[in-house]
Amino acid sequence: MTQASSRIVDVIDGTYELFRHFYGLRRFTKGEDRPFGGVVGMLKGTLQLLENRTTHVGVATDHVIESFRNQLWPGYKTGEGIEPALRAQFQPLEDGLAALGVVVWPMTELEADDALASAARLAGEDARVQKVLIWTPDKDLAQCVRGERIVQVDRRGNKIRSEGDIRQKFGVGPVLIPDYLALVGDDADGYPGIKGIGPVGAARLLNQFGPIEAFPPSVLGDQSDRALLFKRLATLRTDAPLFTDIESLRWRGPTQGFAAWAGRIGAPELGARALAVQEAVEGRS
Repeated sequence: MTQASSRIVDVIDGTYELFRHFYGLRRFTKGEDRPFGGVVGMLKGTLQLLENRTTHVGVATDHVIESFRNQLWPGYKTGEGIEPALRAQFQPLEDGLAALGVVVWPMTELEADDALASAARLAGEDARVQKVLIWTPDKDLAQCVRGERIVQVDRRGNKIRSEGDIRQKFGVGPVLIPDYLALVGDDADGYPGIKGIGPVGAARLLNQFGPIEAFPPSVLGDQSDRALLFKRLATLRTDAPLFTDIESLRWRGPTQGFAAWAGRIGAPELGARALAVQEAVEGRS
């Protein structure tokens, strides 16, 4: 692999990581939520990636939880029920990542998952990119996996899933994941799927007939329109205009204001660590 085509791009689900660090920290704080605990955890994790290898990185966040999908299905997930201590860290996370010098994609009409899908497509179309890693355990991102070049990283399960792994896990390939989720439902996103069809049955039908649109009318009966609606909910948008040049994702070090920002949130050690990582990254290049 030549230097011209050796770029590895990491796209990270910032919303998931914020939730993960926020609730993970609770195991050690006995219910006393640190005002920026989830943010600090996410920034430390990002710095760890940069220390280890990462050069080109972007983070997608749900600036608001609701999206265009809420207009399509009234039961689709909303921000209702998110704890105030967690919600209060949404904006600081975006501010902190930007101060760290990391590209951030705050989503409003679309979801963070749509941004991840769009970033994976844009990076995957660049001949200079060797590999794209999508950092999220969300099932719907499995639809973006392509061969072993665009893969999904599940930190929770400690797995890196290529196309073969997706097929083994779900019984269908990545391109049929929206159809699969439409049939079995997705509790996390708030749609129930088609009554009477479970994971095994869904995989069998999709492997027999192909996508839902190709099903004989007798298979779904009067549930066909609902299945197609759920497929629309499950299909990630890949047309978000996030960047035009992959080099815009290259991390070049923290901004001049990062150390002061880190001090204001009570984590001054992040400033020194970011500068040390920058030196290490420059030494590798």
